[in-house]
Amino acid sequence: MFGNNIHRFASALLLGVAALRPATAQTPAAGLLEETIPAGNNYDKAEFRFWTPNVAGALRGTLVLVPGSNGDGRAMAQDTVWQAFAARHKLAVIACRFTDKPHDQNFIEDYVNVSRGSGQALLDALSKLAARAQHAELNAAPLVFWGMSAGGQFNYEFTAWKPERVAAFVVNKGGIYYSALVPRAAREVPGILFVGGKDLEFRTNTIVGLFAVNRRAGALWALAEEPAAAHIVGRSRDMSIAFFDDVLPMRLGDGAALVALDSKSGFIGDLKSKTFAPVAEGPAPGFPTAWLPTARVARAWQAMATEKPFEF
Repeated sequence: MFGNNIHRFASALLLGVAALRPATAQTPAAGLLEETIPAGNNYDKAEFRFWTPNVAGALRGTLVLVPGSNGDGRAMAQDTVWQAFAARHKLAVIACRFTDKPHDQNFIEDYVNVSRGSGQALLDALSKLAARAQHAELNAAPLVFWGMSAGGQFNYEFTAWKPERVAAFVVNKGGIYYSALVPRAAREVPGILFVGGKDLEFRTNTIVGLFAVNRRAGALWALAEEPAAAHIVGRSRDMSIAFFDDVLPMRLGDGAALVALDSKSGFIGDLKSKTFAPVAEGPAPGFPTAWLPTARVARAWQAMATEKPFEF
């Protein structure tokens, strides 16, 4: 009897200690998978967390979430907003942690130059996780990219590198990019490039320049300014979700291959007047304009530019 009481007391004490131990970002919740890829040519750490929705049938693609500079974004796989979005579109979620090897200009992220190794690390991790989750279809399924700062840089460079895999992407107030005029196939991938009106001018000017050169060459992209935002997410996530919600059914279609969008459809946003109108026949304007896939996205673009509430 006395021995049993001692055993029960010890068990209760151990459970109490476990309950007091703080959770860490490296500890996934039930139903999540983890994967690590060894250090490569242009990155030190490449670590991933993976989630799949409880939906019937094959999944249609993967949402890739990439944090800011050298950040650990794996907890985003547990973000209920992103999980609900992924479930609506039958997407898996892979949330990333990339870090650089030490170097003396830490404002330049080597790992966002995806063609030098980090992009393949993402694909290798996804392949391993898809096999473990019994969703082999994800090996060739489209990717949807969201990220902030260096995360947006990674998204842009991945789209330039493997445009055939990308359904849609976001650039979000990042600063350092390795590609200027991207391949035509990448310009045909719909995207939004966000800038903050109070962000560092180096970042804003860089993104405006990337947008201008690629939009001049027909990129299906929008430049979206949030006037009061500094180097923050701000309202970019809400607008990105609306953009993805509208554009993914157009891009995914009924089959496995991505559907090309018609540049003569949708709406054109005037960056000067902050107004929009349906795409019209005729000569292209002599100044940059935003390409917007639907009226709802166009209204959100205008609301952000004029600092009005979104009406989704």
